[in-house]
Amino acid sequence: MTVSPLFEMNLTINNDDRLLTIEQAGLRRDVPLYSREAFELISREWVRVGWSLRYYHTFTWFGRPILQLPEDLVRLQEVVYELKPDVIVETGVFDGGSLLFHASLCEAMGKGRVIGIDVEIRAGVREALREHPLASRIELLEGDSVSPAMVARVRGMVKAGETALVILDSNHAKAHVAAELEAYSPLVNKGSCIVAADGIMRDLANVPHGEAAWAHDHPAAAAHEFLVRHPEFEMRQPEWKVNTSPLMQNVTYWPEGWLWRKA
Repeated sequence: MTVSPLFEMNLTINNDDRLLTIEQAGLRRDVPLYSREAFELISREWVRVGWSLRYYHTFTWFGRPILQLPEDLVRLQEVVYELKPDVIVETGVFDGGSLLFHASLCEAMGKGRVIGIDVEIRAGVREALREHPLASRIELLEGDSVSPAMVARVRGMVKAGETALVILDSNHAKAHVAAELEAYSPLVNKGSCIVAADGIMRDLANVPHGEAAWAHDHPAAAAHEFLVRHPEFEMRQPEWKVNTSPLMQNVTYWPEGWLWRKA
């Protein structure tokens, strides 16, 4: 469920009556507490509060910090398992946990390699990844992800006919994500996808440590504009292989970020 940052809401939980009261733009209404809508609204606030408290800074993968929401990683691994990509390209390395996550999936499947790109890869991170048991699955590239030289280098590393999955998780400014989408979407085969991560920024503009500009300057905005220019892609969340619940929306840091090349 998308809530405009211009019309923030107040939520009141009434456990006695099992109601969630929503106050927004001068209007007030109640919904059943144990309903899909209540879950989606409460989850949005949980994500906002958790982000402000750096909840996502509490996880590691194979020994390295991984700054992702576990819910996103669980959804992502199912996509990787289904696609079985020959190469996973990720912009943004930070401490290397996400690259190890991808590499561990490749190792488990016995197929695939990972290309990580960052404008600066700290020596300690480079050394840790070089010495890691999964090092053979990872290639690190240092430089601006949207520079012509870097784009040409990455494209040259993906062979014709290989299946590529691309995750954009570096500079989250709308203009930069837009440039990355244009640069790396040509790598994406029919049936595969490119992910503009952290569209959740739009919901964080007014939380502690957030920035007001994020209300409009965020990856999801770049993704929507990309679709206008590229009708060969469509936006949809990963398919839920199993769902016996009434729920339909992911709890995610990556809303409206999954862009699939149409088959």
